Amino acid sequence: MTLGLAPVDRVEILTLQDNYIDIVARDDSDVVQRARSRPGFSLERSLCAEHGFSLLVTLERGGQRRSLLFDFGYSAEGARRNAEALGVDLSRVEAAALSHGHFDHTGGLADMMGRLAPTAELVLHPAVYRGPRFTKRADGQRAPLPQFLEQQLAEAGVSPVETREPYPLLDGQAAFLGEIPRVTDFEQPSGTMCYEAADGTEHVDAFEDDTGLVIRLAGRGLVVISGCAHSGIVNTIRHAQAVAGEEPVHAVIGGFHLTGMDEATQIRPTVEALREIGPRIVVPAHCTGRNAQQAIERALPEAFVLNMVGTALHLGG
Repeated sequence: MTLGLAPVDRVEILTLQDNYIDIVARDDSDVVQRARSRPGFSLERSLCAEHGFSLLVTLERGGQRRSLLFDFGYSAEGARRNAEALGVDLSRVEAAALSHGHFDHTGGLADMMGRLAPTAELVLHPAVYRGPRFTKRADGQRAPLPQFLEQQLAEAGVSPVETREPYPLLDGQAAFLGEIPRVTDFEQPSGTMCYEAADGTEHVDAFEDDTGLVIRLAGRGLVVISGCAHSGIVNTIRHAQAVAGEEPVHAVIGGFHLTGMDEATQIRPTVEALREIGPRIVVPAHCTGRNAQQAIERALPEAFVLNMVGTALHLGG
């Protein structure tokens, strides 16, 4: 399904939650702007990193700026607290999207949705409620993961848009990717991540709910955003190209879910595919893992950006 995305003039992506923070980084550029220690950044107003992910995406077209929220972080207050410290007015955010149903992306959902514009819609895949989910240890024991429940949304007064198909956001200036086909041979479901079905049977979790966003940046190409990329970051990019129409990829940001993955069979083929796709900017965040981040930086040194809480990416213009 191809959507006719409206090209935008600028894309700004502000990280409200990620696994890393360094407020004395000095690598600002035309594209990257780091958060700064400044008056008001007291202990109560400091930026906090957690094993979670949340982005504020602002699009500019014809001089008009519009924003959407992608994911909600790990804890109930972490991403929202960082937004306040960064001076973000959440009441101006017009839409929100959830990448998948894992706790490190849903933690702040109820609190943050209540602070967005009254008309803001939340878009998600219906499989976000799957569960209980768990990881399976080598000894066969289960390590349970917190389940995201439909009841949580009802209690928060949120009636989401549930879709498996691509869905336009902000009047077609961005798109929710919907369910991502697995087309590569090296990005297949891990046998260690499972769920229990309603009948009590155990299944490997294929993460049908895992998804992302795509934006068309005028004159540059596509901006692809992932949450964890359980479906594979290469699969995510290829699907984004299919949804938006085949175009060069200008930037990719998000979790690539390569932490702990095998170098030869998963990290290396992913890096080679990224090199072939050739994005101008690559920001492997959250669950990408140190080994994979270093491999991407070695392969694409001019494109690589180390992400952290409070980082703002300025694309276009």
